[in-house]
Amino acid sequence: MRIWSLHPQYLDDKGLTALWRETLLAQKVLLGETGGYRNHPQLARFKLQTDPLAALAAYLLEVQREAERRGYRFDAGRILHKGTDDKISVTEGQVGYELEHLREKLKERDRAAYERLTHVERPTVHPLFIVVSGGVEDWEKI
Repeated sequence: MRIWSLHPQYLDDKGLTALWRETLLAQKVLLGETGGYRNHPQLARFKLQTDPLAALAAYLLEVQREAERRGYRFDAGRILHKGTDDKISVTEGQVGYELEHLREKLKERDRAAYERLTHVERPTVHPLFIVVSGGVEDWEKI
C-alpha cells in the first residue's frame, strides 16, 4: 500500500488506479472492516488526525478528481465520509523521497510518465498536505 504525498497528477494510469484501490482499502481498514493492514505505516498520519476518515475522504476526493480529469470514472459514491479542509503536514524529505521512489517505478513501468517527471524539482503535493521542513517521515519504510 502506498498513499502518496505527491499530487496524483504525477502517477501513470496504472499507478492512479492502484492508488484508488489501495486508498479505498485504507478506508475499510479505518472503518474496521478488514483485519489486514491495520498497522500499516502508510496509515499512521491519517490515524493521528482528529477525524481520520474525513482526512482519508479528502484524499480520495482528489484522486477521484484526477481520474475524472483523465476521462476515467472512479465512483465517488465509494467515498463514505465527507472530506475536511484540515491539512496534514508532510516533510520536504518525505516529498523528495517519494519523488525519487516514483521516478524509479515509472522508469520501469511507463517511460513517457518517467520523462515528464525527470524535470520536476519541486513537485506539487496532494492538496490534503502542507509541506514543512524535515527529513523522511519516521513511518516511511526505506
